[in-house]
Amino acid sequence: MSSNTPLAEQMRPKTLDEVLGQEHLTGKTGTLRKMLQNDTLNSLIFWGPPGTGKTTLAEIISESSGRKFYKLSAVSSGVKDVREVIDAAKQQNLFSGKSPILFIDEIHRFNKSQQDSLLHAVEKGWVVLIGATTENPSFEVVSALLSRSQVYVLKSLPYDKLEALADLALTRYNANFHTDFIIKDKEALIQYSGGDARKLINSVENVLNNFRNSDKKAITNADVLEVLQENMALYDKNGEQHYDIISAFIKSMRGSDPNGAVYWLARMLVGGEDIKFIARRMLILAAEDIGLANPNALTVANNCFQAVNVIGNPEARIILSETAVYLAASPKSNSTYTAINEAMAFVKKTGNLPVPLHLRNAPTKLMKDMDYGKDYQYAHAHEGNFVDLEFLPAEVKGTKFYEPGNNPTENKIREMLKKKWNDKY
Repeated sequence: MSSNTPLAEQMRPKTLDEVLGQEHLTGKTGTLRKMLQNDTLNSLIFWGPPGTGKTTLAEIISESSGRKFYKLSAVSSGVKDVREVIDAAKQQNLFSGKSPILFIDEIHRFNKSQQDSLLHAVEKGWVVLIGATTENPSFEVVSALLSRSQVYVLKSLPYDKLEALADLALTRYNANFHTDFIIKDKEALIQYSGGDARKLINSVENVLNNFRNSDKKAITNADVLEVLQENMALYDKNGEQHYDIISAFIKSMRGSDPNGAVYWLARMLVGGEDIKFIARRMLILAAEDIGLANPNALTVANNCFQAVNVIGNPEARIILSETAVYLAASPKSNSTYTAINEAMAFVKKTGNLPVPLHLRNAPTKLMKDMDYGKDYQYAHAHEGNFVDLEFLPAEVKGTKFYEPGNNPTENKIREMLKKKWNDKY
């Protein structure tokens, strides 16, 4: 294959053994492998996030089963295209004896009439339908078509598989261009991919292309971020002083000094600063630095933001001053700010862990058959409206992110949490 071909296409697996991840489908006891070994192929729908191998598996099934492969994209195809493929498939069926595969990418984008146009061909066995969707087929695929298809769930690739894939992409790239790059750090590439194999390979190719004509050989996280991250342009009204003064304003309120807060507020107002910008920053501070120590602070700050949009200058200065003094005088806690930062860092480190089955929504029969919602206990049906139930993925159960601050309001919260979750608090 030409080195001009995108790296992701060059690396597309040709057999089930080459597929990374999805072992529940492709492994030695996987359902797809058994289906191919027994030559018992039925219509099916692959449901999973982008870059998990839906198209690749469809092509492998076609090649392994010796069936002709027709591919349509629901984005650009209509009923006419479907009928043309079905007519061609009927003719093919007469000669080969095997029903061709009709693969429809993003099948959830087909409307009801388009999906209905597939029904007769599926029922008659003129085609074996393979649909790919990132959306829940219970909601996006008509029930008649869904009942004639087997749904297979594809999962985002785990961290170790993404690491292995990045190594494979690097090896293939070096072979293509006779380079000797190494990737010292893979965290940024993997985080950027979001579990999407295609995006990861494209990112490796993009980053290495950027340094191909340079002397750099060892690629770091910083190099990856330099190439992949969009640098947001800073808002600059009056130069460096703009940022210094708003910083002093925020730090005065965080430090519980109403005099400093009013002084820096006055400096900004006299300098012509946007009053909505000031109000927004106080709204952020109310959540970040006061939080649950005084939950009313967020309401006050939000009311301030709404009011200055209605009132405008010069009277807005009064509302801004009242709010700044209130926030400065409020008790402080950054417990919820710390909690969400730690949780987000944890998520980036651990990836997209599956939602426990007992916490999943199960409005359809398909989802109930997959044990969605099984063993969930409704809190209000228990004494004190509480039941000791695990709400985190099994891999990280018991992890604690929120630590109440030492202030009257959160001390009460801590006592309440101790009574309910004495092993955590």
